[in-house]
Amino acid sequence: MLDTNGCLRGSPTRGNGSDWCPVSSSPLPTRVVLLTGPSGSGKSSLAARSGLPVLRLDDFYKEGHDPSLPLVAGSCDIDWDSPLSWDADTAVAAVAELCATGRTEVPVYDIATSSRTGTETLDIARTPLFIAEGIFAADIAARCQELGLLADAICLRGRPATTFRRRLARDLREGRKSVAFLLRRGWRLMRAERGIVARHVALGAHACGRDEALGRLAAAAAGRHRSTTSTTSTTSATSAAA
Repeated sequence: MLDTNGCLRGSPTRGNGSDWCPVSSSPLPTRVVLLTGPSGSGKSSLAARSGLPVLRLDDFYKEGHDPSLPLVAGSCDIDWDSPLSWDADTAVAAVAELCATGRTEVPVYDIATSSRTGTETLDIARTPLFIAEGIFAADIAARCQELGLLADAICLRGRPATTFRRRLARDLREGRKSVAFLLRRGWRLMRAERGIVARHVALGAHACGRDEALGRLAAAAAGRHRSTTSTTSTTSATSAAA
């Protein structure tokens, strides 16, 4: 669990930031760490391990009846791995409201039925840092940077075969979709994983493993935010490497 100047007590979870004590009479402005990576890369586990409040960006998926949902090329499957399947504007608004007020109303999304089942209040109180986690987090990095909300953007990466096994086991356990759909999706994502990570880096995220990610979260909790040139320099480096 991260320690912000020795003030963190307990394990803050979604809907509760009360265990964080202010570091001074003038609290630090709240910032967000965007945590992304391929599906199954361990984002949710890392976010929970950090002890920071978490905004689950998967809850901002569009519903299954939305006519704007994209399809996998050459298939009738909905492409839930396309950012077009996700409501980025509402997600950014929720991040901005959390940073400004410490609370926001968020949808509750059921992946198995591809539907929103209600809403709930996420209250992080005066917590100076929280995580927004999901496969599309990097897609809002530039907008969060422009709004002055971004502490860091991290992309978890690992071995594609390991990610495949972890993702399939989770999705089968939770009954997220049919077995046939999960196998088709899993095979497609395993082959595309390196390209997915490269895309997140191009959008401004720093790709790394779990231990380095925890170190960057600790740095952000200590108030060491990324510079305003991070996104530009990261994108330039990616283009040069290509």
